[in-house]
Amino acid sequence: MRKLVIATNNVGKLNEIAAILAPLEVEIVPQSTLGVGEAAEPHCTFIENALAKARHASAHTGLPALADDSGICVAALNGAPGVYSARFAGEPVPGDASGRAAQDERNNRKLLEMLKRETNRKAHYYCVIVLTRRADDPQPIVCEAEWQGEIVMAPRGDGGFGYDPLFLIPALQRTGAELKAAEKNRISHRGQALALLASKLSAEWGAAVTKVAPRGPRNPLR
Repeated sequence: MRKLVIATNNVGKLNEIAAILAPLEVEIVPQSTLGVGEAAEPHCTFIENALAKARHASAHTGLPALADDSGICVAALNGAPGVYSARFAGEPVPGDASGRAAQDERNNRKLLEMLKRETNRKAHYYCVIVLTRRADDPQPIVCEAEWQGEIVMAPRGDGGFGYDPLFLIPALQRTGAELKAAEKNRISHRGQALALLASKLSAEWGAAVTKVAPRGPRNPLR
């Protein structure tokens, strides 16, 4: 089985990636299990940050690495939070045992506060996936996708993570947090980008995979 290092410590992202890539029979290895710390993300674009994270993980492990950089872009805020989505409300609070969930809540509160007088609620999630075969890969695989929606007035649903409780899919009249995991994986920005990546990897590896459908991850990450 091929081994692929995932350059993130976000459990929500790790589970989504593992589920969507499961049909490729690839072993998903979180970078933290190999002692790899998080890479710096100093850039103002998603693609530059994703590439930096993938190269960092490949350099420290000698393995192919996949990095995702994604966020929510709100029209009324000129595309913010954008690349700063994860730390929109500031850096995580030291000693906060609730961790990422508490950070997500703070980010959501800040976004709602900034939009409380706005009538334009349009927003989209954006995701770029970069896969480096090695740290100095001159032609990494790059896949990107958007997920269009709107920001609701108050959080809805208890699934997903990040801004999902605020992100309404107009055609479904449900937020990302009100979707089942498999349903979200089929239509989300990350799901679309990973499906494209899986197709490219299938062609490159010669795997007999014609359709990638989310299923339970081979290496569940809880």
